[in-house]
Amino acid sequence: MSFDRTKLGTSDLEKYFHNNERRLIHKWNHYFDIYERHFNRFRNRPIVILEIGVFHGGSLQMWKDYFGNKVQIHGVDINPDCKKLEEDQVQIHIGSQTDRAFLRKLKEQIPKVDILIDDGGHTMKQQQTTFEELYDHVKEDGVYLCEDTHSSYWIEYGGGLKRRKTFMEFSKNLIDSLNAFHSRQGSFKPDSFTKSADSIHFYDSIVVIEKRKRTAPIDLKSGEESFPYDYHHNGSKTKYRILLSINKVLQFLRLPGFIWR
Repeated sequence: MSFDRTKLGTSDLEKYFHNNERRLIHKWNHYFDIYERHFNRFRNRPIVILEIGVFHGGSLQMWKDYFGNKVQIHGVDINPDCKKLEEDQVQIHIGSQTDRAFLRKLKEQIPKVDILIDDGGHTMKQQQTTFEELYDHVKEDGVYLCEDTHSSYWIEYGGGLKRRKTFMEFSKNLIDSLNAFHSRQGSFKPDSFTKSADSIHFYDSIVVIEKRKRTAPIDLKSGEESFPYDYHHNGSKTKYRILLSINKVLQFLRLPGFIWR
């Protein structure tokens, strides 16, 4: 495919890609800006990267060029031929991303990672198993990125719109966990994800989780009130309690909430 180079992006990663004459890289054109947004702060630092899915090894070379001579890169692929793609700063591990025993052994063999990129087989089981086993191996200020999540809408990968157990539906549930500090339901409590994820970013075909150790947020106020304010928004504590009771029933029945106007 030919490109009009006057219309190409200007990021370092995109420049590398379009000038690449080394090993094959396969990316969607909008990925580079996403990488830059989340990876730039790690450049020229002594970091560890883990990429699931080696393919022809081109992206490993791209990361090495982008992050500099202090980066340590680990690639995982099920294809044993990928082992010969090792080079300085790049180590390849052969195994399946659905093999939990392999992933657990991998965690024993490599240090905690600053960036994890899941560009593996893209099936629902592969993406979810990788997240379940390796999310905790990303450092507390690191980045977990899963790409090609459009496979959640492809039937042959186990996907489909609103289909249960796709990676996108799985990721949507993580939004609830992210907000669990604000739960008023006994059955919905903060978990390890709540306490370790700072943000979740949804892009076309990419989900990014920025990690950061968190504690329950504190509700603050400053300044003087301009006028009396009804924090129950209804003028009556009794009315508020009735409204709360009604909505507890509606919530149990999974029906939309009711608000007095």
